[in-house]
Amino acid sequence: MSFNSRMKRALSGLAIATCLVGAIPAFSFAQGLPGLTLWGGVKREDNLNFRLDYGGRSGSWDRYRLRIPEKKMQLAVAQFAISYPDYYKGEFDPKRVEVLVKDKPVPLQEVNWNKENHMIEIFPVDPIPAGSRVEIQLSNVRNPSFGGMFYFNCQVLSPGDVPLLRYLGTWVISIT
Repeated sequence: MSFNSRMKRALSGLAIATCLVGAIPAFSFAQGLPGLTLWGGVKREDNLNFRLDYGGRSGSWDRYRLRIPEKKMQLAVAQFAISYPDYYKGEFDPKRVEVLVKDKPVPLQEVNWNKENHMIEIFPVDPIPAGSRVEIQLSNVRNPSFGGMFYFNCQVLSPGDVPLLRYLGTWVISIT
């Protein structure tokens, strides 16, 4: 075997190894972000963006950053209600819930975790203005022991509105 062919093989192997090593951090970083749904599920316009700060591993502690874009906030919001499926066996800490509007925390009047009805209710002191970019942070979350895909639905109540929750969208959260 000539020197040139050995050199080409060595460079090819090095290139493949570099790609594989570079893919590992990108893959682990992507675990905390929304994935790709191939079929079924939520309509594209109803899919809300999120981030899991600590990778969404089953049985571990995490922080959920549930985002609502400006275009979804068509009316002011006096209450957020986040429902989740009954098979989600994680735990939430109502004392560690925060609402950020345009990256600034807003004071909260009350946060209720209704375990029986699988819902987290968040009441800001003042209504969140229409057209605001909102991020709901659920810190100190204990992920369920078994992984799966969980649909977290966001509903809101506007001030002075008929007291019925209005659907805004869904976060499709995958725990591995």
